[in-house]
Amino acid sequence: MADAQPAENPGLGRLVKAQKVTSLEEIFLFSMPIKEHQIVDTLIAEGQLHDEMMKIYPVQKATSAGQRTRFKAFNVVGDCDGHIGIGARVGKEVSLAIRASMIAAKLNIVPVRRGYWGNKIGEPHTIPMKVTGKCGSVAVRLVPAPRGTGIVAAPVPKKILEFAGVEDVYTSSRGKTRTHGNLIMATFYALRKTYGFLTPDLWAETEPSRDPTDEHAELLAEMTTA
Repeated sequence: MADAQPAENPGLGRLVKAQKVTSLEEIFLFSMPIKEHQIVDTLIAEGQLHDEMMKIYPVQKATSAGQRTRFKAFNVVGDCDGHIGIGARVGKEVSLAIRASMIAAKLNIVPVRRGYWGNKIGEPHTIPMKVTGKCGSVAVRLVPAPRGTGIVAAPVPKKILEFAGVEDVYTSSRGKTRTHGNLIMATFYALRKTYGFLTPDLWAETEPSRDPTDEHAELLAEMTTA
């Protein structure tokens, strides 16, 4: 595995610890990168964040000493309430690959926008628009569905949609869907696009707000010098 990169935003973790940032939405609003998985553990209440191993298989690389076998793992994390993350990592041992993929999934967590099909009655239950995600030869298309339809999908995308908190949706896929790694990532990319643009109901003007690291710059300076 490649060496860990230095944190691009080391102040975010300090602000979360000081309870100046209290939700993931504050982080997503300013597109701040999450570089510490403990941030997600802190902001999502204990017991609400679920994780599951989606796929693990051996991969081989040809070296001068022969074939080197390692293990690649795909992990999904979500709170079933509009947040989903997918992590894929390779390790020399199964346990190392699983742990690394779980950490990567928390670092890759993104918001999922949910909406209605037809009348806006009750809680949001489906996706607000048609979206498509593509990875390799696999393309996954998500289509809003009426309340009570359920998740019409293959077992792999269905698990990801459940973790994202989507209750009703139609799906279609094409390509070599037997390659589960690409199918997992294509579904994730489709869900990530739900916040890719603003629909008319979000056109209202909003008051500009300051970045948390800018707003609490003095506090961060005190923490750094302490």
